[in-house]
Amino acid sequence: MRSLLAASCLALGLLMSAPQYAGAHNPAADKQQIEAIVESFRMAIINKDQDSFMKLFLHEDITWSGVMTDGSIDRYHASLKDPKAKRPPKYFVGKPRKFIEGIAKRADRTEETFDSIHIDSDGDVAQVWFDYTFVRDGYKQNWGKESWQMVRTDTGWKIAAVIWSMEENQVPPPPKQK
Repeated sequence: MRSLLAASCLALGLLMSAPQYAGAHNPAADKQQIEAIVESFRMAIINKDQDSFMKLFLHEDITWSGVMTDGSIDRYHASLKDPKAKRPPKYFVGKPRKFIEGIAKRADRTEETFDSIHIDSDGDVAQVWFDYTFVRDGYKQNWGKESWQMVRTDTGWKIAAVIWSMEENQVPPPPKQK
C-alpha cells in the first residue's frame, strides 16, 4: 500500500512539473488575428498594395479557384458573337499574385466587401467563410460565398487556400463618364 501511495505521489509530481504548452489555444485571440487578416486583405485590394497582399499567403502557389454560377455562364455564353462557341468551363483557377496585379494595373477603385464572416479554428488551422461582393467604381460586379483555409505559422496566420462561388451582375455597368 505504501509503495502504491509513493508511486502515485511520484506520478502526480512528474505530471505537475511537466512543461505546459506555451502556445495554448486562445479562441478569442485567434479570431481577432484572423479578422485582422480579413481586413488586411480588403485594404490591400483598395490600396492596390501588392506586397501587403502577398504577405497574407502561405506561399504563392496556394489553391485559388472560383466557380461560376450556371446563370452567369449561361448569360456569358449567350453574349458571345458566335452562338456555336464552346460553353466556358464552370470553374477556373488562378494565383493571388495575378489577381492583385490585375487590380493594381486598373485605374478604377476596386473593393471586395465581406459580410456574415464565420471563423472556426482549433488554434493551428482555421476555416473562414463569408459572403463577398466585388465592387469596381461603385458597380457590384459579382458576389457569392468565399472560403479560406488558414494555417498558423511561426510568423502568424497565413491563407493556404481560397475558393469562391461567383454570380455575375446581370445588369451591365454604367457607361464610363469622361
